[in-house]
Amino acid sequence: MDDIEIDEVATPELADPVLIEGLPGVGHVGKLAAEHLLEEGESTLVRRVYATEFPPQVTVDDEGVAELTCAEFHAVEMDGTDLLVLTGDHQAATNAGHYQLTTAFLDIAESFGVERAFALGGIPTGELVEEYSVLGAISDSALREELEAVDVEFRADEPAGGIVGVSGLILGLGHRRGLQVACLMGETSGYLVDPKSAGAVLEVLEAQLDFEVDFGSLEDRAEEMEEVTGKIQEMQEGPSMGDDELRYIG
Repeated sequence: MDDIEIDEVATPELADPVLIEGLPGVGHVGKLAAEHLLEEGESTLVRRVYATEFPPQVTVDDEGVAELTCAEFHAVEMDGTDLLVLTGDHQAATNAGHYQLTTAFLDIAESFGVERAFALGGIPTGELVEEYSVLGAISDSALREELEAVDVEFRADEPAGGIVGVSGLILGLGHRRGLQVACLMGETSGYLVDPKSAGAVLEVLEAQLDFEVDFGSLEDRAEEMEEVTGKIQEMQEGPSMGDDELRYIG
């Protein structure tokens, strides 16, 4: 196969669609958020993108049917707002591959008339998060005021080291194409899959784009992760010992 191959599955007419990118990254925040949009909205698969930069593997469904690893675009309608949602299980393996794939992704988005995009992801804190903040990065300073109005924070020199992968390149390459792009990054420990951080990012997105999302399934996943987190904390702390037990240590 060629380095990149694109299957055109469907080509619906979309009205002023907004690109939403949610590929795997820190805490799987962006991927969880994008997949939740697919679950909650009226979703139609429109493109599959295959690339030699993806791992040499297939996915296998519940019926045992295999499908070559790919990224997918779905057209999603949310309360009258048309979204073009990019999801997948992998990012590119090399620097050059990131550029090649992001260029292909932006070509597809522009073919549907996209002029605005949101890249979704997580920003690691290195510790468990109680109150989730969403940090922003933008392709144009004119976007800052409207994002601050929906509680997106802009912090000097954060994220440290910049934004890597497709999310960063959608900002950089999208800007060169004249697109308005924002990256929304939910704070997360960086250790575990984080549905709560994904929910915080989606709250910003729904306020910005004026649609509503049911967070029920994300909240269920968050409760499951809290149980896992609690067990990890118990293991780290170890069993507690009373004064009588401590006398015999030494």
